[in-house]
Amino acid sequence: MKIEAEHMADALFRSLKRKSDRLPLVDYGLPGPYFCSRNKLLLLSVKLAANLRRNCQAQRIGIVLPPGLAGTIANLAVFFAGKTPVNLNFSLGSSVAEKLIRKAEIKTIITAEKMMDKFPDFPWTENVIEISSWLKNLLKKPYQLLIEYLILKLPIFVSRFFLKIPIRSSTEEATILFTSGSSGDPKGVVLSHQNILSNCSQINQLDLFDKDASLLANLPLFHSFGFTVSTCFPLLYDIPIVTVPSPLDVKVGLEAIRKEKITFLLGTPTFLRGFLSRGKAEDFESLQYVVAGAEKTEDSFRVKWEKFASCSYLEGYGLTETAPGISFNLPGHGFRKDSVGRLFPEIECKTIHPDTRQDLETCETGLLCFRGPNIFSGYLNDVKKTKEVLTEEKWFITGDIGYLDADNFLFIKGRLSRFSKIGGEMVPHETIEEKIKKLLFNQNDNETSLVVVGQPDPNKGEQLVLVTEKEIDFSEFRKKLRENGLPNLWIPKKVQKIEKIPILPTGKIDFQGVRKSIK
Repeated sequence: MKIEAEHMADALFRSLKRKSDRLPLVDYGLPGPYFCSRNKLLLLSVKLAANLRRNCQAQRIGIVLPPGLAGTIANLAVFFAGKTPVNLNFSLGSSVAEKLIRKAEIKTIITAEKMMDKFPDFPWTENVIEISSWLKNLLKKPYQLLIEYLILKLPIFVSRFFLKIPIRSSTEEATILFTSGSSGDPKGVVLSHQNILSNCSQINQLDLFDKDASLLANLPLFHSFGFTVSTCFPLLYDIPIVTVPSPLDVKVGLEAIRKEKITFLLGTPTFLRGFLSRGKAEDFESLQYVVAGAEKTEDSFRVKWEKFASCSYLEGYGLTETAPGISFNLPGHGFRKDSVGRLFPEIECKTIHPDTRQDLETCETGLLCFRGPNIFSGYLNDVKKTKEVLTEEKWFITGDIGYLDADNFLFIKGRLSRFSKIGGEMVPHETIEEKIKKLLFNQNDNETSLVVVGQPDPNKGEQLVLVTEKEIDFSEFRKKLRENGLPNLWIPKKVQKIEKIPILPTGKIDFQGVRKSIK
């Protein structure tokens, strides 16, 4: 099924108007599972859209909601109103959130009373739409929806006209997603309608989702994976989603998988570890695929999942700036060990030298660059940072080190920021972490009990510091690493014990937090 549309509103409206026996959404974040039909989802969304058109002058509208019925309606309504949804990270802290709200010029926020109670210090705008009371009122007095109900009964082109659903605009901003801020201040990524629609089409072309597919949507809406892959994509391509407010709510997630016979579980290795440690084999009987991204998966962790749950563990790669998907592993011949899969259709890749920025030969390791219809157009109000990562030829310089092999499989070696230049040599932090886990702690999965970071060194440019949750005999530690053949440059010069490695809400390690913990 190919979607011909220039605007997210038009594509989503047409998809939800299409006849289907499948429920688009089941919300497990409410007191009892709430089953929402396509008609009800569309009806409530167009009603809220009319409200937004009348009462909100600004183009961008903030959304502070977890995955679920309210969060889905809010995003649909903002699209239907011809405005830009900006899903805000409510866990960043008030000062950072205030900067982001100001930067995006947000005057109105859609949220729920529970969120306001939970985050009283969040910098709420003067105009707040409390969606839970609004929804309860409508469901108690359904006659208020009569006009919209009758209009939606009309042919699609007529109903679309009367409801003022936008139909054109392939280049202007569709949404703004802020980066995680794992290694710096969050940046506002401006994604166009074409970016999101193209990426959803690329995902659909994987031919992975059959007529019985269903997806657990528990990733935050402010996360590019949660916004595009587990919200926009299934709504566009008629794949039922079962929502859980947080990937950390493993108990409810397991219940939803078991009762709704979920076939796709999405997440980061950090979040997926909770499901593997607390779930039983019978909980995963319906699962066909576990889909992981955002951070590297160790091969042993993938094998453990496939053994325990009898499903395929598939790893992909993407960034907020790419809407987010770039590549994906597929079962059978579409899988290659240590790779994050083949490139999506219509995406070009090249590598450049990290220092000279000169193009490298095919299969040579370097800074990964991508070009394609899902690549963003720039950072919000930041020309300088945009020019640093987007060339005049529209190549996006990712900041990740890796290469593309002759068969179009992508291999990631690590983030450039996760290498240290010591004595003129590029030293990879992630590779050192893997070796230390295996040698010292008998760990070979993704458990984040240690992190290697670089610190300035007056003699060699940088020195390595091991930050760990465990007590270590430093001299014995260094000796053991040397005995096992680790080059001297790769052996950390300092060890710092902390209580807990900080993790961001997106499931990534908070490297800024790690560095702040070093004394």
